[in-house]
Amino acid sequence: MKTPQKTPLSHIRNFSIVAHIDHGKSTLADRLIQMTGGLDTREMKEQVLDSMDIERERGITIKAQTVRLEYTHTNGEHYVLNLIDTPGHVDFAYEVNRSLAACEGSLLVVDAAQGVEAQTLANVYHAIEVNHEIVPVLNKIDLPAAEPERVKAQIEEVIGIDASEAVEISAKSGLGIEKVLKAIVERLPAPKGDETAPLKALLVDSWYDLYLGVVVLIRVIDGRIKKGQKIRMMQAGASYELDRVGVFTPKLVEVGELGPGEIGFFTASIKEVADTNVGDTITDDRKPTAKALEGFRPAQPVVFCGLFPVDASDFEDLRAAMGKLRLNDASFSFEMETSAALGFGFRCGFLGLLHLEIIQERLSREFNLDLITTAPSVVYDVVMTSGDVVQLHNPADLPDPVKIEEIREPWIKATILTPDEYLGSILKLCQDRRGIQTNLSYVGQRAMVEYDLPLNEVVFDFYDRLKSISKGYASFDYQLSDYRTGDLVKMSILVNAEPVDALSMLVHRSAAESRGRMMCEKLKELIPPHLFTIPIQAAIGGRIIARETVRAMRKDVTAKCYGGDATRKRKLLEKQKEGKKKMRQFGKVEIPQEAFIKALKMGDN
Repeated sequence: MKTPQKTPLSHIRNFSIVAHIDHGKSTLADRLIQMTGGLDTREMKEQVLDSMDIERERGITIKAQTVRLEYTHTNGEHYVLNLIDTPGHVDFAYEVNRSLAACEGSLLVVDAAQGVEAQTLANVYHAIEVNHEIVPVLNKIDLPAAEPERVKAQIEEVIGIDASEAVEISAKSGLGIEKVLKAIVERLPAPKGDETAPLKALLVDSWYDLYLGVVVLIRVIDGRIKKGQKIRMMQAGASYELDRVGVFTPKLVEVGELGPGEIGFFTASIKEVADTNVGDTITDDRKPTAKALEGFRPAQPVVFCGLFPVDASDFEDLRAAMGKLRLNDASFSFEMETSAALGFGFRCGFLGLLHLEIIQERLSREFNLDLITTAPSVVYDVVMTSGDVVQLHNPADLPDPVKIEEIREPWIKATILTPDEYLGSILKLCQDRRGIQTNLSYVGQRAMVEYDLPLNEVVFDFYDRLKSISKGYASFDYQLSDYRTGDLVKMSILVNAEPVDALSMLVHRSAAESRGRMMCEKLKELIPPHLFTIPIQAAIGGRIIARETVRAMRKDVTAKCYGGDATRKRKLLEKQKEGKKKMRQFGKVEIPQEAFIKALKMGDN
């Protein structure tokens, strides 16, 4: 165990890197680690802080990661820099928020060719809200398409921060990295804190490690935290004795203690991540601090969907796998549910569609599970005639319409940045999705549109449609704004007069007919013919709004008749007709699993 030299507060810098997806955050983090000798050349790999396979494959950051860098300035002074690499995608905004709360400053990375994007704005506003000092960094300066002067003007115009001293770098080739380190030391403020005060630390993150148990990432505000000390979590009310205290360089290095302004981790034989609340205040058990820190708002799931195993015998494996994922992702919630069509499964809550996709992929990849996902839905507030407000996560559980006063649905504020030529199609897409335009302005050559949109229209396939309309050039960011009353109805799908609960959904009355027709047409192609005709219907209450019929397979019952009287053939055909009628009454329609999966694929062509 190494005990580092006590670093004076004035020589500590805590900073995070904020940027839009793909503007080079993780690559810049790699170069900073390499430059300060955090890892030698042999240990270095691309996107060293993106440790999950999915992060590396998709080229996105999902979990915020921390690293402590040692840097010697040209004036000979020694500095400790704590870097937190944050995700850029809208679904993981809660990760960004809590990472920023542990820092005093941010590097704002902007692609010198693409300029300011939707998430650049969202993330920099998070940083401004927590009073960060912001240093603009222009990345990819060596690209032929780079226009640093235009992008500087854009940063000043759109975000309103001075970009005249923006650091110009190329994170890939390592150009200008020394300037970034200098800017961190010279332009970002040092943390404040009192070493003699009782221990007060912020719980920034926690995750489960197979060997160490629960690892807790903290930022010390006042006092010191040492190995063997007994600490208390103020919100959870639990006390623990510390087994080890350390920092990430990005390798895990144990240290004797951490002082004010430092970011590090501890382990304390904590059994479950659920016992550690992000945003909790950690203090000394014997000499607690008087006032707890302001925590974070807990991450609220906005999208819900059912996950069912394709093979019913995998149910217990799915339960265990979800428990394990929950250990490392506190924002993922689930509860058991059953469905007549799909058997036992779970109703899960996610922060958005990417979050849903990532969890689904991790379940199938890390735990080898085959899953069916039901149509994603959002949380509705149902106001009953009695005055009670019920939260509805699953459209199949909608109470009797007679008892409902109104249904309120969540709306979002969406910001879309797009090149001018795609603006018309994007405005049409938003109008079709019941959007209300609130603003339209220009950022250089690109249009910035702000819309109020109902979330239930966005969770289906809005993002995919936006990307295909704009050939991938439009960027999209949203935040939940409020709940508004909507004319919503429950649409049920009936197969052979039996409702299929997994396919029921809440839709706006104006879109119900087209959505119902689309679903029926899709199912007609997917359900294989049986020996009897199968009606597929979409219904609102008792009213059928769309219908398709799967033709019966015809067995040639007259094949054995050679010659003879025509009445003999007729008799056989009549008998077949009666049989089919009876079959339709009692026959069960087998809907293959693939049909469910395809019918639930978002994407209305």
